[in-house]
Amino acid sequence: MSIETKSRAELGWMREASRATAEIVALMIQAAQPGTQLIELDRLARSEIDKRHATSSFLGYKPGGLPPYPAVVCLSLNDVVVHGIPDATRLQEGDILSLDFAVSMRGYHGDMARTIPIGPISPERQALIDVTRAALDVAVQTVLPTKRIGDIGHAVQTFVEERGFQVVRDFVGHGIGRRMHEDPQVPNYGAPNRLPRIRFGTTLALEPMVNAGTWEVEVMPDRWTVRTQDRRDSAHFEDTVALIEDGPEVLTRL
Repeated sequence: MSIETKSRAELGWMREASRATAEIVALMIQAAQPGTQLIELDRLARSEIDKRHATSSFLGYKPGGLPPYPAVVCLSLNDVVVHGIPDATRLQEGDILSLDFAVSMRGYHGDMARTIPIGPISPERQALIDVTRAALDVAVQTVLPTKRIGDIGHAVQTFVEERGFQVVRDFVGHGIGRRMHEDPQVPNYGAPNRLPRIRFGTTLALEPMVNAGTWEVEVMPDRWTVRTQDRRDSAHFEDTVALIEDGPEVLTRL
């Protein structure tokens, strides 16, 4: 496993793609209200991608023999961990919705995810969102030249489990750049002081996925949608992060 570092020019292009990603996610979050159909959010994202002359990173993506992904955004409700396919389902007050989205510009990708409440939600669901968001911040703060990739996962797992939740093992963060998924893989669990050392110019998509119950998941018959095995809730936060001389820079925050 290796880490491909990016030049100053490449980081500039990744900032452009990441900003477009964040802008479109912000618009989808505004539109995600009770009664909104999931497919409407996908249509909105497609329109905004076209306005920016960007390219969807997700549409048609087919890793490892999977069928091509049919949408530009992954929309995962409640107990769906990741890769939910937008359909005619209408959002309901009390739901939690994870939006996972990426675009490329000038051949470089930006990737991010957010979990949001749909209207008022239960305290339990709010706590899950809050812990997952904070776990992403913990991951970002660990992107330092004194650290290794394994230190990120160890910090996230420790933070999450101390608060009574579990991190998903089957899906992890990753390097990002010219390809949406590059080395290294970035687990949200494991021992410290292992895996490659983080270097200046490293660009990572950090993405804690946190479950209210067991960390175990189940892939649905469509081969994309992933749900928690116990059907309890899940939350997902992700940012594209670069290590620059001043420290970790989050590229997907406006």
